Amino acid sequence: MSFDYKRMMKFEHNVGEKEKKYRLYAGAALLVISIFTAQILLLLVGLVLVATGYSGWCPAYSGLGKNTLTADAAPTAAEPSATAEPATEKTSKRTKK
Repeated sequence: MSFDYKRMMKFEHNVGEKEKKYRLYAGAALLVISIFTAQILLLLVGLVLVATGYSGWCPAYSGLGKNTLTADAAPTAAEPSATAEPATEKTSKRTKK
């Protein structure tokens, strides 16, 4: 796996909704902990997590070609697809014929 710098500069969203939430919570927790322990490393990691969670773009993911956004956007079996007709329209068409 190679790191692609050109892909990194496109700034395309590549962080899914679940991961955004996790990054924001973890980053906020690290920021609070860094304030009480005076650890600069925790502060920097917390700031990066909050920034990537808020923006939805991770430069490391871009460089590696990883994208978690499409995994969250895929429709599940419980959700009807956008192309399917509602059941009421199908039954009404059958009764008219």
